[in-house]
Amino acid sequence: MEPFNPVQLQGTQQWIKFLLAFFALGVAYTVGRAGSRLAHWVARLTPDRRDDAFWRVVGWVWWAVVAFALVSFGHFLFEIKVEPLYTWGLLLARWMGSRGLAVLLILAATYFAYRLVEVLVRRIKIPQKPEFEREQVRIQTLMTVIESTLKGGVISVGVLLALANMGLNIGALIAGAGIAGLAISFAAQNLVRDVINGFFILLEDQYGVGDVIKVGDIAGGVERMNLRLSVLRDLEGKLHFVPHGQISTVTVLSHVWARAVVDVGVAYGADVDRAIAVIEDEAQKFYDDPEWREKFTDERPQVLGVNELGDSAVVIRVMFTVQAKQQWGVGREFKRRIKNRLDAEGIEIPFPQRTVWLRRDQDPSA
Repeated sequence: MEPFNPVQLQGTQQWIKFLLAFFALGVAYTVGRAGSRLAHWVARLTPDRRDDAFWRVVGWVWWAVVAFALVSFGHFLFEIKVEPLYTWGLLLARWMGSRGLAVLLILAATYFAYRLVEVLVRRIKIPQKPEFEREQVRIQTLMTVIESTLKGGVISVGVLLALANMGLNIGALIAGAGIAGLAISFAAQNLVRDVINGFFILLEDQYGVGDVIKVGDIAGGVERMNLRLSVLRDLEGKLHFVPHGQISTVTVLSHVWARAVVDVGVAYGADVDRAIAVIEDEAQKFYDDPEWREKFTDERPQVLGVNELGDSAVVIRVMFTVQAKQQWGVGREFKRRIKNRLDAEGIEIPFPQRTVWLRRDQDPSA
């Protein structure tokens, strides 16, 4: 097959030239927009806001380069012999005919495959139920990790194919990347440890997106996780990024079922047996309430009896076995109910009191 000669484009009919010009305009817009969005994405990754102006300038410069290339191609296509635009347009057309068009097609296919991964993953229906279910959390977490992995694979394959069509030896590139990766792995041992720990967290289903966990002094709901880290948001709305390599012990507060433990204090002067009977009756009524029944499991509440003889109160402990993530709401509601019930029964809920003795020393001269 004879090599492509770009000068042949100049001999085509005028309407074909305009069609090629519109095609080149579309390609230029797509390439320019992709480069500008890439610069904007890099700007968001930098922590310093002062870098944003620099990356905006990079985006404008990229648009200027693309526009200059489009003008040069137009000078060549319509035989406007203004140097150096005409020569540059000839070189651009020659490169496009030999390698550039294939590279652009590969990059376009990579972009569509990248978007296709998003569409396909989001079309997977996760059964949404009002109650928290462990299987639902696991599917949601795995979908997030699978989507990130597939996107990374699509981008890697697309970039390698594009570089191969540009004439680069990707075999040597992959070998060099392997050696560099080995060197980086020694320097980034924490990153490798994070990824390995994250893999086993997912494999063993320790926790997932939607769970409430406690890691050290940090507790919150898991909003997002990947192989490297978990993102927790606490009750105050603070966002915590926890690398998996730093997790030695994790406490999951929402695994299948939970338990609400409520301590009720009554005064020392109250009849303890009667107080226990009142608390047990109120706990059973709360358990049988139709508005709250679905938040409990089949196990009925337990009044364990006197749990502590405190400084100012006899503490009676009650336990409710509830559905996952319902322990806090159930505990608050029962405290409200038992406060009203004890007031109605005339059983005192004490508050801390302190007796102060004043000592007066006698006057030695008396």
